Amino acid sequence: MNFIYFNCSKIRPMRWLLATLICVLLVVWSPLPAVASVTQIEEYPGQMLYQSRQKLQDQNGNFWQVIAFKRIHPEGNAIVSLRLVGFPGAVEFDRTQPLTLTTSMGKTLTAKDISSEIYQDTPTPANVGEYDIKSVLPQLQAEIPLHLTLPMVTGSAIELQIPSVAIQEWQAVSAR
Repeated sequence: MNFIYFNCSKIRPMRWLLATLICVLLVVWSPLPAVASVTQIEEYPGQMLYQSRQKLQDQNGNFWQVIAFKRIHPEGNAIVSLRLVGFPGAVEFDRTQPLTLTTSMGKTLTAKDISSEIYQDTPTPANVGEYDIKSVLPQLQAEIPLHLTLPMVTGSAIELQIPSVAIQEWQAVSAR
């Protein structure tokens, strides 16, 4: 009898250890809820900038910096833009073409190029494109991933897949 009791006492700690290990693994490997990482900067008195940044990869394996931002000027008017930055010398935006946004459900929207408004005194670098997305964002469903088609001077477009978490952040930026 004593022998059976002794073995049971060794099994119980093993069960607790195994249960604890399983719980830890579930916590570590389970996806966490998305947390919007929207930053707020006062550029100068009365002018606020809200932004969301992502680093995304195109179909060729090249990385892009994708920045959605809202700038509120002291007089109260606001712009909501999407800035796309590719590697210098590797890409050149076609500024005569709009940005094409296509949802995974097939809905296609366009955003006007406003790259010429980025810098007042110098021309916008060829690897930087900026688009007015203020009117497009309310038409997007945050749960549906997005596909961007970036117009290039070479005539071949660059494709970026935008996850739903990024769209949620963009909409949070716009709502500020």
